[in-house]
Amino acid sequence: MAAPLSFSEPGRECALCPRLEKFRHENRRALPQGFNAPVPAFGALDAELLIVGLAPGLHGANRTGRPFTGDWAGDMLYPALLRFGFAQGNYGERADDGLRLRQCRISNAVRCVPPQNKPTTAEIGACRAFLAEEIAAMPNLRALLCLGRIAHDSTIRLLGVKAKTFPFAHGARHFIESHRRESRGLALYDSYHCSRYNTNTGVLTPQMFDAIFARIAADLGK
Repeated sequence: MAAPLSFSEPGRECALCPRLEKFRHENRRALPQGFNAPVPAFGALDAELLIVGLAPGLHGANRTGRPFTGDWAGDMLYPALLRFGFAQGNYGERADDGLRLRQCRISNAVRCVPPQNKPTTAEIGACRAFLAEEIAAMPNLRALLCLGRIAHDSTIRLLGVKAKTFPFAHGARHFIESHRRESRGLALYDSYHCSRYNTNTGVLTPQMFDAIFARIAADLGK
């Protein structure tokens, strides 16, 4: 197995995005028990699957310090990962629940919680460099799962391929080859984001979500 390359997460006092920095300091006063910092990815760099979400939720990852942990989206994502062998243990909605990922890593297009869960185009662009470095540091990466259009568009852009050639669509599977090292031989899968709004409105059902992971697991030979 190839050794992972080095990768550095944004620092706790990252100042690349003034609006997000200001919101982070406001949350440290309003939610003093929370993590309130750029949320690092969860899982090993030698994983075969990278899941890319949008950004930390205010009362989820921003509170717990682990992606998709402590909110509605995590209640849907982690049980799916357990069902399809991408995680082991028990999801306890907190970072110290002992749950472990298996050949899977979870990250976000934007590392800091944005106001109203809506990062700006500039903030997405500023954080894209971290995601690009992360992907480049994963030597065994074979599959990317993008949760939502923003994660898809940001990932496609950093891979150096044309968005119109690889449009976002729930259930889509794109095979990406380009001159960039990090995008050679990658399969990119799309899913609607597992947010409370999408699940409550029926945009995304548990059956639809499971079908995505079933396909990825089969493609990876799990």
